[in-house]
Amino acid sequence: MNDRRHPLPDGPEGTEEPDGSRTAHGSHDARAGDEAGQGRRGGGAGGRWRRFKGSPFLPAAVLSLLIAAAAGLFAGSYTYAMADPTPRRIPVAVVGATGDASAHRERAQAFAAAIGEDLRSSLELREYPTAAAADEALESQKVFAVLRIPGDPGRERPVLEVSSASGASVAELLTEAARSVGEETGLRVTVRDAKPLDPGDPRGLALFYVTLAAVVTGFIGAIQMSVHARGLDPAERIAFTAAYSLLGGFAIAAAVDWLLGAVDFPFVHSWMILALTMFTSGMVFTMFQALIGRWAMLPTWGLMVLIGNPSSGGAVSWPLLPSPLGTIGRWLPPGASVNAQHTAVYFPGYLHVQPYLVLAAWAVASCAVFWILRHRHPGGRAGGS
Repeated sequence: MNDRRHPLPDGPEGTEEPDGSRTAHGSHDARAGDEAGQGRRGGGAGGRWRRFKGSPFLPAAVLSLLIAAAAGLFAGSYTYAMADPTPRRIPVAVVGATGDASAHRERAQAFAAAIGEDLRSSLELREYPTAAAADEALESQKVFAVLRIPGDPGRERPVLEVSSASGASVAELLTEAARSVGEETGLRVTVRDAKPLDPGDPRGLALFYVTLAAVVTGFIGAIQMSVHARGLDPAERIAFTAAYSLLGGFAIAAAVDWLLGAVDFPFVHSWMILALTMFTSGMVFTMFQALIGRWAMLPTWGLMVLIGNPSSGGAVSWPLLPSPLGTIGRWLPPGASVNAQHTAVYFPGYLHVQPYLVLAAWAVASCAVFWILRHRHPGGRAGGS
């Protein structure tokens, strides 16, 4: 059989097929290369975006922007709350000597008007029939000071009793304003501190800092637990959050009281408040992690740090905060923790249930949401619950 085969050309011109046609491989490859190049050029933006979206650079870029924004918001929130504290309706008890009630009321109103003008605000005067009733109002933190009007103002000065334990910043402003008003108007008032702070904490900031420590380490502990102990199932996650909260609360209280001697804590009581604060903060993060995944830090940081800590009343008392913060702060975990700790240390005979209910409500709600969404828990063990 005479099978004639056409020799393949040495160059890239092409090959001859059995039917006599020729395929130019070089031209075909060139066209394919050109089309691929055009595809890369024409769809280059989409391709680059897809590659960027699937790379670790996208979350890194987003985090960079978010961290920068958080830094500005962090500085701004604290500056807004603390840079220029302005009094707003500070409640003050007024008690006078027995006798002409209208006379001592008039003198109290004159003093309040003068001091209110000096503070760019007005005092909220609350009259009490006896000195004992006014003292109880101060102890129960219904008022921030007591103005005692003497029976004979010609021979005795009025006395303004402030309470640094109720709020060091308010007591300081009232003291300065009373002295300034006395010099300018002749309404001279003797100022006394009826409830001073512990000597180791003259500015009254220790309780704010211990609360800040409990809040921040609480959610940082939850973050680290989710990274380094991912094998924990949901019930174990809650249990270990409670465990590190108990240990952390003890460490904070021991360092501030036993080691530094800054505040004389009612130790077990303060320890439990700090432990509950840490647990609540950790479970708030855990709840948000179940709700929105890896971006849980954003709402946690915003709620607990950007809003919660400046509005807590620990560094600047609530009557001096901008009114929205002064209202919101009482219902957030940092503010509730400061309030509970403050009362336990300085006013143990007049404990308020509200801050404990706030902390417990946040803790229970966070645990409940996390438990309901436990199927979205990022950890767990293979074959476990």
